[in-house]
Amino acid sequence: MAIQRMDNVGVVVDDLDAAVAFFLELGMELEGRTTIEGPWADDTVGLAGVRSEIAMVRTPDGHGKLELSTFSSPAPAARPQDPPPNTIGQHRVMFAVDDLDATLERLRPHGAEVLGRVADYEGVFRLCYLRGPSGIIVALAEEVG
Repeated sequence: MAIQRMDNVGVVVDDLDAAVAFFLELGMELEGRTTIEGPWADDTVGLAGVRSEIAMVRTPDGHGKLELSTFSSPAPAARPQDPPPNTIGQHRVMFAVDDLDATLERLRPHGAEVLGRVADYEGVFRLCYLRGPSGIIVALAEEVG
């Protein structure tokens, strides 16, 4: 018995509209948006009184998906302010891009901040980590070699 596939990665955000705009600007596509609530949601998440709005965005090839969600009930738990990338349990999402500099320019108006600087990996990739909406760490990689 094996898993069939990785379906999506879920990320809780504090501003769903801003997060959707950021990932659409990155080049993802909106698959759908809905509100989740009811006993099945409570059972699945393990919290009582769940009311959450979610937006599913996918990569253009349809294989990678992010489920962005914001909770109105119960109130979201606070996150540490901008935890570093080496924090245990910290997440990051990585995307391959065709033009790293152009991608960064498009994302800066959406609050993207490069954590270090754009690095060269052995002449094969240009890479960087950036902080996006709700503190999400996004890695970008441009193949150059």
